[in-house]
Amino acid sequence: MKLETLGAWQRSHTCGELRSSNNNQEVTLCGWVHRSRNHGGLIFINLRDRYGITQIVFDPAQNAELTASASELKSEYVVAVKGLVRARPQGQANSEMPTGEVEVLAAEVKLLNSSAVPPFVIEDNTTASEELRLKHRYLDLRRPALAKNIILRHKFVLAIRNYLSAQDFLEIETPLLTRSTPEGARDYLVPCRVHPGKFYALPQSPHLQADPDGGGV
Repeated sequence: MKLETLGAWQRSHTCGELRSSNNNQEVTLCGWVHRSRNHGGLIFINLRDRYGITQIVFDPAQNAELTASASELKSEYVVAVKGLVRARPQGQANSEMPTGEVEVLAAEVKLLNSSAVPPFVIEDNTTASEELRLKHRYLDLRRPALAKNIILRHKFVLAIRNYLSAQDFLEIETPLLTRSTPEGARDYLVPCRVHPGKFYALPQSPHLQADPDGGGV
């Protein structure tokens, strides 16, 4: 499958937006491949973005070549999908998903970016250690629980800023009020014994130097 840029494949809906009222609509979705399943030739992919998950169906009876391409999609690949929204077959709706009453029958798919095998599954119920998750923080922040925390923090800070702005306060960051000057101290690069070849930068911090008697900071 050829790696493509987004181009004209701008999404029409998010992966958490589609409902039964969208049945028979042509849509374009973009997101990460959350999970892929092969059920007797039918390929089912859960496509995820920060808004939710939508099930995508690739049917070999409709397009065998497209379905074969879909079998190459792995976890955390970034793809764009065009297709038709339809109701899930009777008895197959997923009440635990907001989009669980519908699925998208894929007509076209573009691979926007591939991914190496993730070091842990991108979901809340992960058994990965904290050390591993912190090492791959950019992946850990994709998990729903942490993503919700980021969104909540944004809304909280936005509410504060909107209120203070309405009260005619100005937000001015300290760097806008100062400029770097030589002063008495100079920037220091201190070798790190734990990570050979790495250094700590100690700009304008004479108090972090060792004392003349060889003591610590």
